[in-house]
Amino acid sequence: MCGIVGFIGSRQAAPVLLDGLSKLEYRGYDSAGLAVRNDANEVEIVKAKGRLKELAAKTNDGQALKGCCGIGHTRWATHGEPSETNAHPHCSDDGNVVGVHNGIIENYQELKDKLVKSGYIFYSETDTEVAVKLIDYYLKKYEDGPVDALARSMTRIRGSYALVVMFKDYPEEIYVARKDSPMIIGVEKGETYVASDVPAILKYTRNVYYIGNIEIAKLDKGMVEFYNIDREPIEKELTEIHWDAEAAEKGGFEHFMMKEIHEQPKAVLDTINSVVSEGRIDLASVGLEDEEIKNIRQIYIVACGSAYHVGVAAQYVIEDLAKIPVRVELASEFRYRKPLLDKNGLVIVISQSGETADSLAALREAKNRGIKTLAIVNVVGSSIAREADNVFYTLAGPEIAVATTKAYSTQLIAIYLLAVQFAKVREEIRDEAYLQLVKELQSLPDKISRILEDKERIQWFAAKFSNAHDIFFIGRGIDYAISMEGSLKMKEISYIHSEAYAAGELKHGTISLIEDGTLVIGILTQPDLYEKTVSNMVEVKSRGAYLMGLTSYGNYEIEDTADFTVYIPKTDEHFTTSLAVIPLQLMGYYVSVARGLDVDKPRNLAKSVTVE
Repeated sequence: MCGIVGFIGSRQAAPVLLDGLSKLEYRGYDSAGLAVRNDANEVEIVKAKGRLKELAAKTNDGQALKGCCGIGHTRWATHGEPSETNAHPHCSDDGNVVGVHNGIIENYQELKDKLVKSGYIFYSETDTEVAVKLIDYYLKKYEDGPVDALARSMTRIRGSYALVVMFKDYPEEIYVARKDSPMIIGVEKGETYVASDVPAILKYTRNVYYIGNIEIAKLDKGMVEFYNIDREPIEKELTEIHWDAEAAEKGGFEHFMMKEIHEQPKAVLDTINSVVSEGRIDLASVGLEDEEIKNIRQIYIVACGSAYHVGVAAQYVIEDLAKIPVRVELASEFRYRKPLLDKNGLVIVISQSGETADSLAALREAKNRGIKTLAIVNVVGSSIAREADNVFYTLAGPEIAVATTKAYSTQLIAIYLLAVQFAKVREEIRDEAYLQLVKELQSLPDKISRILEDKERIQWFAAKFSNAHDIFFIGRGIDYAISMEGSLKMKEISYIHSEAYAAGELKHGTISLIEDGTLVIGILTQPDLYEKTVSNMVEVKSRGAYLMGLTSYGNYEIEDTADFTVYIPKTDEHFTTSLAVIPLQLMGYYVSVARGLDVDKPRNLAKSVTVE
């Protein structure tokens, strides 16, 4: 939700801010704005409804705004419709305080009523304007400076926020306050940056600070000071980001999504190599000891969206290999249903950004219950990574497209590695089988590359169904988990209604949705379930469905049933999701392109869901 960038240094701020926002537009793209302080200590605010290019045109790519200190914002609306008025930055009545915000202020109406009684006038429908004017209120009431005003405001605000604020009486400084919403601060040779995510500043610096929860930061040229909620100075360690700056660029591809699909072999290989050495898995970097693994009685996987689909696949793999009961939970439901948790259980939280609000809340609930936690995240230093007991970092690098591809694939690999190692430590598999499974995992990157070499067939087929109204994905066992992800990819970027069903459930009502020409995609990678899924496909074909089959090389008899067939290389049946998902990602991508849609920035969606 929403992207924030701030800069203070010796060069013009606006071009830097626009460049940073362009790297964060995946976080929100219904409006954008800049606020830049010039040499006369005047702040000029420019906003535009729509994509960032509208703001760039309005400011002549930032050249029309002069000044070396500024803040910018690209919005994904939560409070108030998308409009120029509701766009950030917002300012106090006299322009004394100017700020941008990511998050949701739950008690904004209560605070707004208080401020109205104090004489403040509101021009927008946003909760952000309330926060900015609340800061101004405390600044003027107590006259004790920005840190004090922010601290007092933070004690009154309920909800999540990343606030970046400029004050008229402190022209050489930018202030930051954070609770639950992500924020990083970078420094480099007399310049200081603040942003919602790493890609925004990766071009300028690799040296960053992670501001903690309920903390405040004061930014000056090349310097940062941190404070806790009690206004006491605190020390922070500088962290070096190792992501490749070019990884946040398109690199010649038309869309980030296609680039990231092609980056999956490397991302998967890097993640495997992070814990595999000489054919064996070593979880020392994850921090899980063998004795701890042996004592696990129950695993709870908590996640949202595609990460939840990883969890569904993981349930089959972990239970079959390691013989540990697994329950998969939607993070948005986890804490509200008051789950019964085994004190010898392990809660695995999966999140690409490490900032997903519901997943973070679920992690904290588990820790409050005294349950051991493990995070699978892609962003070093993210909130979930910092708060979990143990962390397995996926090495996907920056993922810009809203629809996840390589992050999903690396999360799957992390789960496979855990499952195989858990099975070995708990003596559920013998050494020979263990070594064979590790070897098969190491072969997956090459097999993914082979699938990508044949993408033109999928492009041709996708074009035929770009005007479809409904698409159904069916499968059994792990194939059902793959279907869920394939369906999500299709609906989120092509806007075609699609659903995933366990194939055996078709006759329990779902089959009534089948009409002449309805596309049904059957996933058939599990040998023991192959014939049963074929019979389900025959059922829908007899009712007019057009069939696409997705199966492993060698199962050529599917061509007697399916109208179009895609083959993937053979692998261990536990790992087929990693291969089968690639054609489904390509299918969703090519359908979206054929419909002329914005693949990387689908409507109404943002990359990181940092509010409930």
